[in-house]
Amino acid sequence: MMAGNFLEEVIIAGFGGQGVILAGKLLTQTAMKKDLKVSYIPAYGPEVRGGTANCMVVISDESVACPLVVSPTSLIVMNKASLLKFTPALKSGGLMVMNRTLIDVAAGRDDITLLEVPADDIALKLDNPRGANMVALGAYVTARGILTVDDVAACMPDVLAKRYHDTLEANIKTLKAGAAYIREHYDAVVS
Repeated sequence: MMAGNFLEEVIIAGFGGQGVILAGKLLTQTAMKKDLKVSYIPAYGPEVRGGTANCMVVISDESVACPLVVSPTSLIVMNKASLLKFTPALKSGGLMVMNRTLIDVAAGRDDITLLEVPADDIALKLDNPRGANMVALGAYVTARGILTVDDVAACMPDVLAKRYHDTLEANIKTLKAGAAYIREHYDAVVS
């Protein structure tokens, strides 16, 4: 957990069906359970699955004055369109988790911490093809250090609809795989 006053503004972005809204909801709920102040704003394109999807999450140890994220401190991008759209807004010194499986271009920023994670590949190896969002979230949480992967895993049953509780084990496994990837490949950035 970060000490002192902090304000973390995150945009999670991809296309509909990648679970970016779920990842944002899970991040928000986990932060609330840790007695942090949060806001959460999801945004969908006109055709939910396959269209654009992103969400804004603000996490702070003080009241959140504005829920809108214009210049995020962290960015999780799951596809190329999201990279191109949101990268210019990322604050200098910010953190980007990029789904290297689906993004074949450079981030184009040398003033940020860039974590290239093959999220879809990792999820497929774990027989959870829809789990790339959890891989990316595990990577983000581990690198940022505000919450732990165990915090997120413990909150997952509260966020996932009961009809999807049969996927809890697989989702927790992919979440932890994202964390492990960061510790193995980017140990210098782990808080």
